[in-house]
Amino acid sequence: MQFPESWLRAFCNPALNTQELAELLTMSGLEVEELRPVAPPFRGIVVAEIVEAEQHPNADKLRVCKVNAGGPELLQIVCGAPNARVGIKVPLATVGAELPPGEDGKPFKINVGKLRGVESFGMLCSAREMKLSEDHGGLLELTADAVIGQNIREHLNLDDTLFTLKLTPNLAHALSVFGVAREVSALTGSPLLQPSFPPVVPAHDAKLPVTVQASDLCGRFSGRIIRGVNTKVQTPAWMVARLERCGQRSVSPLVDISNYVMFEYGRPSHIFDLDKIHDGLTVRWGKPGESLKLLNGNTITVDEKVGVIADSQSVESLAGIMGGDATAVSDDTQNIYVEAAFWWPEAVSGRSRRYNFSTDAGHRFERGVDPALTVEHIEHITQLILDICGGQAGPMDDQTLALPEAKPVSLRVARAAKVIGMPVTQQDCAEVFRRLGLSFTEAPGVLTVTPPSTRFDIKIEEDLIEEVIRVLGYPQLPNTPPVAPIQGKVGSESRRSSHALRHAMADLGYFETINFSFVEERWETELAGNANPIRVLNPIASPLSVMRSCLLGSLVNTLRYNLTRKAPRARLFELGRVFLRDAAAKTGDTSVAGIEQPMRLAGLAWGSAEQSQWSVRERAVDFYDVKGDIEALLAPRAVRFEPAIHPALHPGRSANILVNGEVVGVLGELHPKWRQGYELPSAPVLFELNLEAVLARDLPAAVALPRQQLVLRDLAVIVGEGVSHDALIATITEAGGPLLRSARLFDVYKPSSASTDMVAGERSMAVRLELLDDEVTLTDERIEPVINAVVEALRVKLNARLRG
Repeated sequence: MQFPESWLRAFCNPALNTQELAELLTMSGLEVEELRPVAPPFRGIVVAEIVEAEQHPNADKLRVCKVNAGGPELLQIVCGAPNARVGIKVPLATVGAELPPGEDGKPFKINVGKLRGVESFGMLCSAREMKLSEDHGGLLELTADAVIGQNIREHLNLDDTLFTLKLTPNLAHALSVFGVAREVSALTGSPLLQPSFPPVVPAHDAKLPVTVQASDLCGRFSGRIIRGVNTKVQTPAWMVARLERCGQRSVSPLVDISNYVMFEYGRPSHIFDLDKIHDGLTVRWGKPGESLKLLNGNTITVDEKVGVIADSQSVESLAGIMGGDATAVSDDTQNIYVEAAFWWPEAVSGRSRRYNFSTDAGHRFERGVDPALTVEHIEHITQLILDICGGQAGPMDDQTLALPEAKPVSLRVARAAKVIGMPVTQQDCAEVFRRLGLSFTEAPGVLTVTPPSTRFDIKIEEDLIEEVIRVLGYPQLPNTPPVAPIQGKVGSESRRSSHALRHAMADLGYFETINFSFVEERWETELAGNANPIRVLNPIASPLSVMRSCLLGSLVNTLRYNLTRKAPRARLFELGRVFLRDAAAKTGDTSVAGIEQPMRLAGLAWGSAEQSQWSVRERAVDFYDVKGDIEALLAPRAVRFEPAIHPALHPGRSANILVNGEVVGVLGELHPKWRQGYELPSAPVLFELNLEAVLARDLPAAVALPRQQLVLRDLAVIVGEGVSHDALIATITEAGGPLLRSARLFDVYKPSSASTDMVAGERSMAVRLELLDDEVTLTDERIEPVINAVVEALRVKLNARLRG
């Protein structure tokens, strides 16, 4: 919320400067997000009146003006503004004045100039030239009562400061200038200017028939008819200035008055064109299929979950949010109906977001607006309308159906002291409640507060404790060390941290990326094979409509982003959460029933395998490069790879990743169909792993150095092309017994033409065996049985034979 400091001080003016006031508000929970001067620095600009205005002899678009700036003589000014005319008062930058800095950061100095042969002793200014707004259609016309010669900063109160507050949802009572002033008065003890709303004497007895059908939508509805208003008058300059400094542009007198009272007292209201209302108004829930064209030009369709105000023919307003275009006031409006109501916060909350827009009125009503002052605020609005637009007011029509029940809340002084962490007395608490204007009763050690109609946030004891320390001042809290000893939590050595995992990925040349957990539905359907993804009820953007069940889509999209920026190669990884339907999942502190939320690690490699260098020929990254990265990441644990089918991956170039016989992830090249569908120049290699499997690690165990030498034996066996590496090594390891320490494949041979020892469909695989006995030197008598057992096992299980 934005407002000028001068308006705040009109209600409560504490003996604090601007910075001290901002610090006080921030430390009381009303965070001041920004302090900004109303106008940039400039000097030498005064109020002047145009006394004469004649056509320039040498230019059609220039006029030669004589202006009175309060000096002994009139000043000659050459001006090209279309509204330069006799009798208006405007800002004049005199000779020697400095206008606000331009793009170069230097102030613009006014000197005596000559335009088309006529001297000019200064410059008449627009609002844009003084950096007050972007309006440069003409000179800034001042009010008739402006004092000639007065400094323009003083006349327009340009030394004011704009406060921007960042309010939490529980501070609805501070969503107005008066509400903030009330807080400042409570915090400082400075007097608060209490407003008075004397009733306007009715000039006629006409009332508009209003029926409230839904008390769960509208708890109170107040309104009155005002006839004979003049909507073509100008909004007073003081009101326009205050609205602009609240970030609200001037629209028309009636709209400005309604907005002004909303910023002043936090009371949203609406003004209907009475002559456009058919018969009367009905406050009710919407009906399926009803439509409404809003003031912002959007046409929406309502249903039974949206509150509306309707006449006998159609819906005319979206309750508590925005009025309709059909009954909007205009320059031709003569008779109006002023409405102020109490809309239940639950009935307004979320409705604006449903239609993809938000309003100041909805923002306030969904947090809670005081239901007790609807009549008083209409009286205030009425008086402003009569003063500015004229007219004749009718009697007040006030219907009260259901108001929030003020349930007493008790504060135990001992508990307040314990929660706050410093001694507070019952007298301290009572004084805080008096300063806040809260009604309460006292008993020994307990104060019972009845929340006023302005406070929708006081519901439990902790709310009162917050008020106590907020008013006493957070800086009063002592620096108390914790009572319990602080003990570091030592993690198990059998598990590495996610931070260490990130470092390991970075060591392998991958860069971390962070993506949204909600993704495009296309990614889930195509890359995860998920036909029923978990949908987001209120997506931040229409494409990001579902929760991801794998990380591959996010990485492919990040690759596309990098490729559009001419990245020559990409190594990406993400450590993030995925969302899977699981009926067994229960609700907990970090879980939701029916949804499993495991963590995954995913990576992507695209482009050249190595950075460009003179000594290595450039080649594209392939399946085996990323396979090696995974093996290095999971080392020293043994990793196996089995052919697999995955919806995102090439069916002949993808594999499941297994650790200790359990599938922990998938690896492969992007499917050609998706490479083309996502417009990638070549297919990246991707992998995804369960995070728990990656974080787990085997503890090292000390093993004595062998006292004997290894014995190496090489075997070349002829097998069918269908025999895999894993099957070959597993058979050898099983048959080798305790003497066999390792078996490694070091050569694969397949003749290019007919061979005497191999037929079509066969190949030779050469394996190096390492044999060792820690205690005794191996002899041929012990080695040969092991080799024979291995050869026999290969013959029986894999139909292999030794190569001659």
